[in-house]
Amino acid sequence: MSQLQFELDRLYGLGAKAADGATPSVGHEGRQRGIRALVLELALPASWRQLSSVWKGAQSDLGLPAPAIAVSGVDGLQLWFSLAAPISPNAGELFLQGLRARYLSDLGSTLVRWMTETAKFPVAPPVEISPDRWSAFVAPDLASVFADTPWLDFPLNAEGQATLLRALEPIQQVAFEAALSQLGAIEVSESREPVALKVPARAEVRTCEQVDADPVRFLRGVMNDETAPLALRIEAAKALLLGAKRS
Repeated sequence: MSQLQFELDRLYGLGAKAADGATPSVGHEGRQRGIRALVLELALPASWRQLSSVWKGAQSDLGLPAPAIAVSGVDGLQLWFSLAAPISPNAGELFLQGLRARYLSDLGSTLVRWMTETAKFPVAPPVEISPDRWSAFVAPDLASVFADTPWLDFPLNAEGQATLLRALEPIQQVAFEAALSQLGAIEVSESREPVALKVPARAEVRTCEQVDADPVRFLRGVMNDETAPLALRIEAAKALLLGAKRS
């Protein structure tokens, strides 16, 4: 397995064949386990300026690691979100819809595309989509260069692509659930009935046992609890900060 293949599998669970130009696919067992990659794409004439609002907001507003940036090799710029644990395609679609509603609400539906099913993903870059038009992962400071021509006219070195991906980290499950909550999204159960996201049981037990006894200790416990949603930990930190200022 090459370094590029390793990084594609580490981040997106696409398998070793992803970097060989083969379309990634999963059988019934794979669909049952869920997906670990989400792709959001803006088609021309949308620009990197608009897509960068998602790239920046996912990090600054939602506290998520940076997604990879790619040129499609056809007519679009893409963000590839990596997930540490598999999720359902329904949850992935709600997440991308939430990002669109928050950051891209002014764009028409024909310009915003998303992929949440592995069988329908674009082939992972770098791939020659048509003669002299290559898809590729690109660095954030170079993304604007491809605003009008979202492709490269030559193949990039596989090691260079692996280096770009090596610096990225997947979204942890707790952080993903917190982001869904902040985006106003909800999970969909297997029966396709909407259900609200829940705070982990550990955090709920702590609430009952500690809040009356010692509010400060309770808030510190929630803030430091890695199993609690990130949004809940942030609110606890804010409450502690506000209390410290008042005292």
